[in-house]
Amino acid sequence: MTPALRLSRAVVLLGRFPALAGADLHVERGELVHLMGPNGAGKTTLLRTCAGLHNVADGEVEVLGIDLRRTAGRRVVRRRVGLLGPNGFLYDDLTVAENVRFALKAAAVDDATTKADGALRRLGLAGRLRDVTVAKLSTGQRRRAALAAVVARRPELWLLDEPHAGLDADGCQLVDELIYEAVTAGATVVFASHEAGASSPFAARTRQVVVAGGEVKQGAAVRA
Repeated sequence: MTPALRLSRAVVLLGRFPALAGADLHVERGELVHLMGPNGAGKTTLLRTCAGLHNVADGEVEVLGIDLRRTAGRRVVRRRVGLLGPNGFLYDDLTVAENVRFALKAAAVDDATTKADGALRRLGLAGRLRDVTVAKLSTGQRRRAALAAVVARRPELWLLDEPHAGLDADGCQLVDELIYEAVTAGATVVFASHEAGASSPFAARTRQVVVAGGEVKQGAAVRA
């Protein structure tokens, strides 16, 4: 079986700046990987590249067996991965429910309404908040809405950038549960976080990887 991610000497330019400068990373399917590193290290660029949102200037990047050096490959992979970014990829003028349904339709997911409703319930957004426009949400509520869009898609690969950001203790616990459930179901999860260690439900199966200066250093699996 092809790996979930394979980066070999990958270079990604933001303008003329090499945000990834020869990065190497291999992630097997079903793995849980924690990207660590300071601001500006390249974590977000790595995740966005694997989601098909950045051009690969040099080297090789394959996601779920798809070559991302080609525009067609980047379009295909966007439908198979779920990316949680800092801004959540939400439209302020759409309601919470409309945002989730739009994300599902953009990914050509069948039975979008049913899956959206299930994700909204899981994220605690099935009540009055489902019909509130995103512009009126708090930071934590926006984060839950963005997570609902990822959960509803049930992607093969989850790419989460600071998944606990903006959430209260209950929200952070819910994120941990969602990650645990996704990995247990066979999905691959790669998340970037400044936090020193993984949360307890999946600490024993997390591999920590350090990103620095646009390069990747492989880490060993964390043991319980």
